[in-house]
Amino acid sequence: EFHSNRTQRVRVRLVCLSRPEKNSQTKQNTMNSLISSTARCIRSGAAVCLLRPADGLVRAASARFLCAAADLQKDLGEMVKKDKVVVFMKGTPAQPMCGFSNAVVQILRMHGVDQYASYNVLEDQELREGVKVFSNWPTIPQVYFNGEFVGGCDILLQMHQNGDLVDELKKLGIRSALLDAEKESK
Repeated sequence: EFHSNRTQRVRVRLVCLSRPEKNSQTKQNTMNSLISSTARCIRSGAAVCLLRPADGLVRAASARFLCAAADLQKDLGEMVKKDKVVVFMKGTPAQPMCGFSNAVVQILRMHGVDQYASYNVLEDQELREGVKVFSNWPTIPQVYFNGEFVGGCDILLQMHQNGDLVDELKKLGIRSALLDAEKESK
């Protein structure tokens, strides 16, 4: 069995299509390699992964992810409700890995929003694809306020430009730093 952050349990069946290894450690290493390869390429359901190891033998592993897809959607529902502001982004707030994620971070900073949950989708392909399904929105970054999907970079930028972001933050109990900056400039 294999365990990961998103998947509770994976059952793997190793099928040798050629002569089996005599060394039990080699068998275990081969099985672990097949499990890892299968786990990386499948999000849910059953699948077969054929590999050709260094010894030239072809083996197959079939894996069954027992509860990955449904659990991920449930986990996402909990993740977006856990904090007032949640951002799924490429990279981290300290080191955004795309211009759109950086823009979201900068807009939030401009408003003085420093405390928020952020999830780096580049570290978890399953999370990256799952959040797109969860929100029915095809792009990253994605921003949530109190568990509700707000939008991506373009929507947040538009809200910032037309003043709606100040109002939305107020509903969350967050005073925008732009209000204080406006007072100081007068």
